[in-house]
This record gives sequence, C-alpha cells and structure tokens, in this order.
Amino acid sequence: MVLVELIAFPNKRTQAIGRILHVLGEHMAPGMEIQVAIHAHGIPFEWPEDVSIEVAKIPQQVTEEQIAGRTDLRNLPFVTIDGDDAKDFDDAVYCYKKPKGGFQLYVAIADVSNYVQQDSALDKEAARRGNSVYFPGKVVPMLPEALSNGLCSLNPHVDRLCMVAEMAISADGKIARSRFYRAVIHSHARLTYTQVGSWLEQGATDEQHASLWPMLQSVYDLYHVLLATRKTRGAMDFETTETRIEFDEHKKIKCIVPVIRNDAHKLIEECMLAANVATARFLEKAEIPTLYRVHAAPEEDKITALRQFLGELGLQLSGGKKPGPKDFQRTMNVIGDRPDKHLIETVMLRSLKQAQYVEANEGHFGLAYSAYTHFTSPIRRYPDLLIHRAIGHLLDNHPVDEFSYTHEDMNRLGKHSSMTERRADEATREVVSWLKCEYMQDKLGQVFSGRISAVTNFGIFVELDEIYVEGLVHVTSLKNDYYTFDSVKHRLIGTRGGQVYRLGDKMTVLVARVDLDERKIDFEPVAEDTVSHE
Repeated sequence: MVLVELIAFPNKRTQAIGRILHVLGEHMAPGMEIQVAIHAHGIPFEWPEDVSIEVAKIPQQVTEEQIAGRTDLRNLPFVTIDGDDAKDFDDAVYCYKKPKGGFQLYVAIADVSNYVQQDSALDKEAARRGNSVYFPGKVVPMLPEALSNGLCSLNPHVDRLCMVAEMAISADGKIARSRFYRAVIHSHARLTYTQVGSWLEQGATDEQHASLWPMLQSVYDLYHVLLATRKTRGAMDFETTETRIEFDEHKKIKCIVPVIRNDAHKLIEECMLAANVATARFLEKAEIPTLYRVHAAPEEDKITALRQFLGELGLQLSGGKKPGPKDFQRTMNVIGDRPDKHLIETVMLRSLKQAQYVEANEGHFGLAYSAYTHFTSPIRRYPDLLIHRAIGHLLDNHPVDEFSYTHEDMNRLGKHSSMTERRADEATREVVSWLKCEYMQDKLGQVFSGRISAVTNFGIFVELDEIYVEGLVHVTSLKNDYYTFDSVKHRLIGTRGGQVYRLGDKMTVLVARVDLDERKIDFEPVAEDTVSHE
C-alpha cells in the first residue's frame, strides 16, 4: 500500500499519473486498515516539532506551586470508573447522601486548560485534531500521551489538577445548586465497569476496596434517582447494540462481541449528564461565548414518514406537528417486547438529526434538556477544553466582554469540531468494515442466519446473528421475480409472487463475495422460504 499524489488526471487517451509520497506497507499487514483510514480522511497523527518542545517543558508531576490556591480534595475518596482497556481517565466521582435528604455529587474533570494554553502550539494542534479517534486496538489522541495518559489522566494514587462541578441534588433528582472551582484530587482507585457492575449486583466490593463501598452505594442510589428523573423528563432511550472487536496475538480478529452496558456504565453516564447540564446552565446564565451540544428536533418530512410507517403497524406518534422527546419515548414504551421492536426503534432513530456543537443554545432533543454542553472529556474533545476556559474566565472574575473568544470564534470552532467528530466516525466505520471483511474472507460459502437491517431500492442489508457482520443481498440475487421498493414500509415486494423482504425480518443467507478494497460483503439468499416475519 502506498500514498500517492495525483499529478495528472486520466483522460480518454492516458491513465492517471501519480507521485508516490509514502510507502505504507503490505496490504494485509496488521493495522494497515487504520493507516489507510488516517490518510484517506486527513486525520492528523504526527506531532509537530514545536508541540513536542512544549510538552517536554511541562513538569511531569503536579507541583506545590500549581496546587496553591486550589481547593484541596485529596482526602475525599474519588474514584475513576472506566473500561477495562482505558488509558486516559478524564473524570472521577465522589458522592455522599445528605442527612436531611438528597445528595452531594462531585464530578472532578482533568484540568487540561492548566497545561494547554490558548494559542500555544499544543492548543493549535489539539484544535486541528478536534478529538481523539478511537480505532479498534489503536487511539490517535488529541493530546500527546505525556498529557492524555499521564499528567492530565486521573490515575490512581497520584495528585491531579481538576476542574470540579459540585452539585447539590435533591431527593427527587433535581440539581438544586451547583458550583465550579479548581481543585486537586488524589484518586483512591482506578475501577472498571466490569468490577463495579459485579459489586452492585452482589451488594459488596472485594476486600481490597471495602472502604469505598459506602461511597459507591451513595452514587448508586443517586443513579436510581437520576434515572427516574430521566424517565419523567421523557429522554429517549434506544436499545442499540454496540460491538467490540477482539484480536488474537497476531493482531487478527478473534471475534466480534457485543458490549454489555451494566449499571456501572449507566451510573457514570448519569453523573456526567448532570455535570454537563449544570455547566450549560452556569455558562448560559453568565452569557459568555461558549459551545452547546445541540440536538435539534427532527424535520417535518421525517416525522410524516415516521408516522406513515408507524401507522402501518398500528402505532402512532403523538405531539402534533412538533412531537417532543416524551412523545417518542411514549411510543417506545408502547412497543414493549414486540417481536419487531428492533425494527421500530431503528426507523425511529433514523428519523432524528445528528447532534452538533453550536454557539447558540437550542437544547438537546434526545436527552430532553433545554440546555446541554460537553464539560467532562477535555482530554479527548476540544469543545470541552473551550468550555473549561470559559469557566476559568468566570472563576477569575473577569468581565464577560474580556473573554478571549468571541461568539464568532465559538461558532467557527463548533463547526470545525462537529466536522472532526464526523470525520472520526466515518474513519472508524471504515476500519471496522475492513476488519469485518477480513474476518469473513475464510467464510465464503458458509451459511448464516441474520436479520434485515436496512432496505433500499437496490437490495437488502442483513446483519448476521452472533457475529454482528452486515452484508448486502443485491436485488439481482432475489431470483424469479421483479421487486419494487416501498420506502414508507421499508420493504421490497415481489410483483408476481408477492414475496416480501421487510426491515427486521429474519433471513438465512450464504456468504457469496468479500471485497476487502471496497469493504463490501455480498450475501445470497439460501432459498426463497428463508425469510420469516415476526
């Protein structure tokens, strides 16, 4: 594989001419799929020399001079709870129950803004990257590892500088008061979702972490309160299946497994949501230029199409011309355990817009928040770093009109950050597609059961059970009939025989072709009677 710059485009008489810029390596070498995606999407991955020089000058340990003037929370049993293989720890939590009811929640976030100064070489490179990119088995970080995995990571048993959101949360789950301040913490443990999820099920920790159990119980009780508030608010909760690729010792795919979200995942998620909401309220009240995480309401034509689809299934979406998140959630509650639940949720999810970073607050439709932002991950998201700078400006009691970012600056940076987020998503999807194609190469001719995951005018996509690989059954593979596409009901219909292929149907297919370069897998139906409607 080589990286080529085109110097002459093809025409009727000559082929394209290119100049080789870089030899990437063997086509099937482990990690080549990531190299290809990085170059294809223009993802920055090399550190400029001036960035390396700046990082080398940063003290590798927290100094007493840096701690001076900060709130000292080192005695509080903060913990981090992350994935088994996580290396950068943005956030730590501590919580206790108040004697008269309610909770006091502390969310400590790495104080990246202390180390990454505005307009420095490090800052400009972080802005250019926009976010860390998490490929299977490899991370392209937004910040150099000396910061992302070192000084800014809230590693256990070391002092770390933080920005803290401290929230008083009432017994009914409302944020009664909140305040922000710079602090120093000393994480008491690096815990994993697997560990904590198991402890919550068992009702106790292991002996080593017994002293942390009262705090974990408090935050778990808070989680249940926040979850009830979430349901009352009408926030949408789709049950999508995320997967993780596991590799063998040769860095080849061993298996593709579902990621099981336990209560530990959800507990941390609710704590982060609370901190993000408190941040958005704080910044909006101050009227300082900032970024909001905006999820706009769906377009009217999307709502019309969704209602047509639901109507065919005997369902409805309330809310008139502008249904709210509660209306969506009400429909999801009605479908309960229907066999076609996955089908319905898929179509509902596709009717929604993508969230983005916007300078003007327009609320978050999916989470049902009037104001929402991202405060909790400045190691891996540039907008969060901007949010920290806005908070820092206010904490230092500087006038809002003296903030070094204007509304126009935030608007520009928000658009760029939204772009880098989409870029990362697209690059990651391509890598996963490549790896799945590679995984299926030795399975040609094998038969699998699956479920129709998408329907188009040119065919149907089927996701295989248990191995979570998707491929296309092209319409030309559906023999002995001519098929028409019904976009409202998401189905193909045979004009003569009446055979129907509908989103969500079960189907048995044969692996016919695998094209690694195009990242495509083609299936063929095993027999006409291998489709079942539920």
